[in-house]
Amino acid sequence: MSNQSRIRLEQVTKRWGASTAVDNISFDVTPGQFVILLGPSGCGKSTTLRMIAGLEEASSGQVHIGERDVTHLPPGDRGLSMVFQSYALFPHLSVADNIVFGLRSRKVPKAERRERLNKVAELVDLTDYLDRKPAQLSGGQRQRVALARSIISEHPICLMDEPLSNLDARLRSDMRREIKALQSRLNMTVIYVTHDQVEAMSMGDRVILMQHGTIVQDGTPDELYNRPASAFAASFIGSPAMNLLPLVAGANGAVIEGEPGTSVAPLEAAGGQLGIRPEDIELHPANSPGVPATVISEEYLGADTIAYVAVGAHTLRVRLNGRPLLTQPACRLYWAPEKIHLFDANGQRRHDTLQEDPSAAYRRVPRPPAVGSFQH
Repeated sequence: MSNQSRIRLEQVTKRWGASTAVDNISFDVTPGQFVILLGPSGCGKSTTLRMIAGLEEASSGQVHIGERDVTHLPPGDRGLSMVFQSYALFPHLSVADNIVFGLRSRKVPKAERRERLNKVAELVDLTDYLDRKPAQLSGGQRQRVALARSIISEHPICLMDEPLSNLDARLRSDMRREIKALQSRLNMTVIYVTHDQVEAMSMGDRVILMQHGTIVQDGTPDELYNRPASAFAASFIGSPAMNLLPLVAGANGAVIEGEPGTSVAPLEAAGGQLGIRPEDIELHPANSPGVPATVISEEYLGADTIAYVAVGAHTLRVRLNGRPLLTQPACRLYWAPEKIHLFDANGQRRHDTLQEDPSAAYRRVPRPPAVGSFQH
């Protein structure tokens, strides 16, 4: 693909008075990539997208598209299209007129407009709706009109700002697949803003996780899930969120605060945090090896059950298949040593070297025998 669709941000900052919305961020998007800007409300992801689009001007730093520095160029000169959360459709125009509105503004000949309209309408399955007004369409159909308007411009770059947040859960799932399939088919470069980790994990080639205007982690969905760079990254990716537990020094290694009997990490990890995902924990009877715990409650979700268990003064979530019979509150928890994640005291940094210590006592906890369901 042409290098014209490469996007590069260099030390970009956006301030409003004394408030910093985006703080000195840099990243590079290669042509044809589907990149997700992910994070909670107020983290700076939409502001970053708007600076790439030219709807906001950077306070400092540079925005490059292709070989051009576009930092101070207006949106119309940047060679990109944008899909908004609100769809931004003209209610008095038909679907066809909404889709070709930009082409008409650019004085594209009528015959070419019609040809491109027919092709794009077929691509997004709107051929039968071209004469309707937006009010006569469902939310998913309106979102497809907004997508069609973006695609028909034939810009190699498309920016999307939470385009699915107005749709119900089933429609969102359908539209995620449609958008990803369209992006692959057209080989567009897409930057997609969302706070929804399911969208990030299922759609992105790459995820840029933001917090407080800075980039916390930039990697593939697999990297963010399996090697989170901080406690924030660990808790933001995954559902239910990763369990994060304070560690203190024990007799033979670091132990979970309030549960001094079982070492769960090297002694050097004491004072930091242990992370373990709910789906990586096994629940076993109280006479098995593992960390002593007490079942407090459970949530049955159909395909699986989320059990809430107390360890010391802390509550963990455990994801179990189906609906196991949790008849006794006392239990033991086991997880494979390679499944733990260790972070420093404030959760800002991942302790990779501690997790790779093969001689640590916590690695010698025997695995309990498998049980069909936890019951007595």
